[in-house]
Order: sequence, then structure tokens, then C-alpha cells
Amino acid sequence: MNMAKMHKAVQQYNRVGVSSSVEAASPHRLIEMLMSGALEKIAFAKGFMERGNISEKGGNISWAISIVDGLRASLDLKTGGEIAQNLDDLYDYMTRRLARANVENNPDILDEVASLMGSVKNAWEQVPEELGEHSMKQYTAAIAANSQQKSL
Repeated sequence: MNMAKMHKAVQQYNRVGVSSSVEAASPHRLIEMLMSGALEKIAFAKGFMERGNISEKGGNISWAISIVDGLRASLDLKTGGEIAQNLDDLYDYMTRRLARANVENNPDILDEVASLMGSVKNAWEQVPEELGEHSMKQYTAAIAANSQQKSL
């Protein structure tokens, strides 16, 4: 098998693997996957930025912004209360910082956003699966409930 065919086969395998993972994932796991995807796209963008590949850098930053926007859109501000509002504000900030990193070609901003997303992801991973399974639309309510239990 030549390299081009092998590369195409690997890409197809990866697409099928991701599709299967998404179909089988709980809402809790989907949020984790989105956060991991955003972190991956930010890391790719930083690599392309460092190598001067402007087109790929921009594409990966745009993809990361889309993922963050998706996380933001899934927030239930009514049910999630203050925590949901804080996450909404944080996701808005991340989106603006990613856009600025793209315009300014600044890897430090990408590191900042990756650090913020990593912190949110780590917190989400601490939420028990049962709380996260309610729905993607209500994941902030699960975080709020978990926070209240810890403060008691």
C-alpha cells in the first residue's frame, strides 16, 4: 500500500472511530470530548503559528472558536444560575482571546485560553457521570449541584 492510500485509510479509520465514539457517548462524555477537541485545535493552531502556516493556524483557531461557541450555546443560563453565567462569560472571553491570538499571531494568548479550557475540563471531569447525564443543555446545573454538595 502506498503512503497516500495508507494516509487516506488512517483518516477514514479516525473518522469512523470518532463518529462511533460520539454516537455511544453520554452527554457528560460529549462535553468532555468537546473540551478535548478545543484543546487539540488550540495546540494545532499554536504549532501552525510557530511554523508560519497562517492558513492552517486560522482554520484551527476558527474550529476551536466554533467548539467554544457550541459549549456556550449548550449552557442553560436559567437552570445553571451564577455558575452558568460565569461559564458563559468565560466562554465569551475565550472566544475573543482566540480571535485576538489569530489576528496578532500570539502563541501566549493560545496558551492562556488552553489553560482556561483545561481548568474547566478538569472541573467537569470531577462531576459524577450521573449528574452529567441529564442533558447537554443542563450540564451547568450539574456543576452547580456538585458545587453546593462540596460546600456543605
